[in-house]
Amino acid sequence: MIEWLTVASAVYAAASGMISVISGIRGNPPRDLTVLGTLSVAVVLVVILVVAIVQPLVGNPPGGDALEFWLYLVTALAMTIGVTLWALVDRTRFSTIAMGVVSLAIAVMIVRMSIIWTGA
Repeated sequence: MIEWLTVASAVYAAASGMISVISGIRGNPPRDLTVLGTLSVAVVLVVILVVAIVQPLVGNPPGGDALEFWLYLVTALAMTIGVTLWALVDRTRFSTIAMGVVSLAIAVMIVRMSIIWTGA
């Protein structure tokens, strides 16, 4: 994967997660800021998906286990979409916290996907 994309994606997911966790701790239900923040993390994952498809075609195949990389990516996408749907149905502060925890987990998963890609 591209290093700057990994860093930017992980920082963005972590920031979105912290905003949601803090908002949930304050007792706020899901709002536009938290829901759109989590959905934008899903958009970032779609960008990573496109990059992961294009990179082998231009000579940068994964150095690690490709199946593990793709399973991380699919799981991360499913987590963001699932928790967002939950937040839209369950309008409590707990779903706001859950969106934050998922976004923080996605930040870690993005770093792990980069490690898998480089084969380190």
